[in-house]
Amino acid sequence: MKQIQHLIDGVSVPATSGRTSPVFNPATGEQTAEVALAAVDDVDRAVANAHAAFAEWRTTSVARRTKMMFEFRNLVVANADEIAARLTAEHGKVLSDAGGEVARAIENIEFACGLAELLKGTHSEHASTGVDVYSVRRPLGVVAGITPFNFPAMVPLWMIPNAVACGNTFVLKPSEKDPSAPLFMAELFQEAGFPSGVLNVVQGDKVAVDRLLEHPDVEALSFVGSTPIARYVYETGTRHGKRVQALGGAKNHMIVLPDADISLAADSAVSAAYGSAGERCMAVSVVVAVGDVADPLVDAIKVRMEKLSIGDGTDAGSEMGPLITAAHRDKVAGYIGAGEAEGATVVVDGREANFDNDGYFLGVSLLDHVTPDMSVYTDEIFGPVLCVVRADTYQQGVDLIAANPWGNGAAIFTRDGGAARRFQEDADAGMVGINVPIPVPVGYHSFGGWKDSAFGDTTIYGPEGIHFYTRPKVLTTRWPDPAGSTVNLGFPTNH
Repeated sequence: MKQIQHLIDGVSVPATSGRTSPVFNPATGEQTAEVALAAVDDVDRAVANAHAAFAEWRTTSVARRTKMMFEFRNLVVANADEIAARLTAEHGKVLSDAGGEVARAIENIEFACGLAELLKGTHSEHASTGVDVYSVRRPLGVVAGITPFNFPAMVPLWMIPNAVACGNTFVLKPSEKDPSAPLFMAELFQEAGFPSGVLNVVQGDKVAVDRLLEHPDVEALSFVGSTPIARYVYETGTRHGKRVQALGGAKNHMIVLPDADISLAADSAVSAAYGSAGERCMAVSVVVAVGDVADPLVDAIKVRMEKLSIGDGTDAGSEMGPLITAAHRDKVAGYIGAGEAEGATVVVDGREANFDNDGYFLGVSLLDHVTPDMSVYTDEIFGPVLCVVRADTYQQGVDLIAANPWGNGAAIFTRDGGAARRFQEDADAGMVGINVPIPVPVGYHSFGGWKDSAFGDTTIYGPEGIHFYTRPKVLTTRWPDPAGSTVNLGFPTNH
């Protein structure tokens, strides 16, 4: 059985806990590896190594840091197919989704390659007579990242490039469900020339998470996952004096107005709801069909669902793969039955799909006439289930978004520029799409939701990432006039 270990000080290190967790191929149900689960001592070793490396790394020149980051970017590009293959093997997403994840990850490395511009300070000359004031940004020290199973390549690269480029050292705790891709990228990071200790990887579960949250030498922590765990991470980390950004779950709404392009809206709903088996925090979970658009829209979505090919992600013809575990598949399937029992109309029932192997597959589902009191609406399902809520007016759709406890993403489909512009202001969410169902920002903006979708003062990656991983220092200086100085500066007497 393949053993997946920690990466500390640039070398593979076995765990001291004696505990392991199985890693499966979700498309077959076969166990393919065992991943080590860290003990407290393992975490302490990784943090101590990162802490020792910080002293030198923080003084490494911007030019050298940038050169290494460019080399890392080139290595990730050159190995993109291998990273995508590892994603498919352990997460189950189809290769096209995996390739898209790697492409979006690379955007964040490229942003960090602009370090020289990003870290420029400000200068005020003669703020007072003979006094200059200038500000700079300084690294924090050892920072950590706890990342989810659904984007095991992209989310670590939301964090690592910016953190390291700013002069910090980093400890990554990836998901134990699919750890191979982030571990491979960490090996590429070493190959790019970064000193050992600048990036360490600790495999683990709650033991590792809790130790990172309380460790006195971890200055800041970034997290992406479910809302209950995000809240726990934020509250625990800040209680221990750390800077924390913790992104949680979502229930993203897509409003479709009567004037919308039905074909575009249906295509978008299907790709946004069922891509990556719906295991995305930016997946569209709810379509709000306004007025008489509902019937034709539901029919158009249903037609497209029937054409979806579900199978092993390595099959070029597959458009959706399995869910991450058998338990999660069964939990998602349970929501379909609950929705039906609560009065929703099951237009397409994913439980009826048949598959020929032991993989964690579930067909796509569409529930119509969903109301806000049903569990399929109130809960984050995180699977290939799309709910349709019917509304009479635009305002009812906006009110649904505002009343929802999450505020990650929201979208509207319309041909009306006035309605679109109004929605930009009205939508109670951190990321808004106009005729775009999944409005994930490009790498030179920042990602983050509102309300229960995010905890902390900053969003993640992009400019906000630079802000999170540095702290400001302001210097005020006064120097005597050389002409009146008693110190011989070597200037000519008429200087």
